Amino acid sequence: MRTRLYGWAAFPALLLAWSAAAWNLPPYVLPQPWAVVTEAVRWLDSGQLATHVGASLLREAGGFAVAVLGALALGLAGALSPGFRAFSAPLTGLFMAIPPIAWAPLSMIFFGLGYVAITMVIVVAALFPMAVTVQEGFLAIRSGNLHAARVLGARRWQLIRHVYLPASLPFLTAALRIGFSQAWRALVAAEMLGASQGIGWMVAMGGQIGNATQVLLGVAIIGMTAWITESLVFRRIERRYRHWHLA
Repeated sequence: MRTRLYGWAAFPALLLAWSAAAWNLPPYVLPQPWAVVTEAVRWLDSGQLATHVGASLLREAGGFAVAVLGALALGLAGALSPGFRAFSAPLTGLFMAIPPIAWAPLSMIFFGLGYVAITMVIVVAALFPMAVTVQEGFLAIRSGNLHAARVLGARRWQLIRHVYLPASLPFLTAALRIGFSQAWRALVAAEMLGASQGIGWMVAMGGQIGNATQVLLGVAIIGMTAWITESLVFRRIERRYRHWHLA
């Protein structure tokens, strides 16, 4: 219980530190927290905040869903086929080493400014880290379980459904957490470069016009959305499968 209270105390401590720092700086450099709240109310009243947040969430959902399906396919293929695993390893390492935002200009050249271009950046950002985690999860399954299932006559798809997927759930949860964080960062960065709406666009436009309050509002939305998703989705899933231990 005390540890949980320490966790909740982090946000008030951050707000106090922010407010203390803002006292010594001009408002156009670092506005007070309540100025950002006032800015949020203004955006809400105008309806613009819902439009921009909705656009970002729609892009994130589409790109992340495609990346999850691709990561499951690549991870499973790598676990089942040593040849494919050896073939894909250098390519996966290459794509993971390239910052996702580096693909944004090329994606916009191919697909133009809009949903598809930003979604493709999200897919590239999340796909390969998740695929590696999924593959390692499948490879960590105890060989005794696989042998027992084969002795009982299980076919490949039965192995996937009844052995691989259930036993690798903790790794799949970890892959989702990693993939979402990568996808969320890539989304914001891509929106700052080539979007006409979205949270990243809010931050970029606020910086261009020198509106620090708008910039901090966008930053706060980015952080709170990620924190809410982590707390309400991924941590709950992780707690559910915490008792799963793979040898």
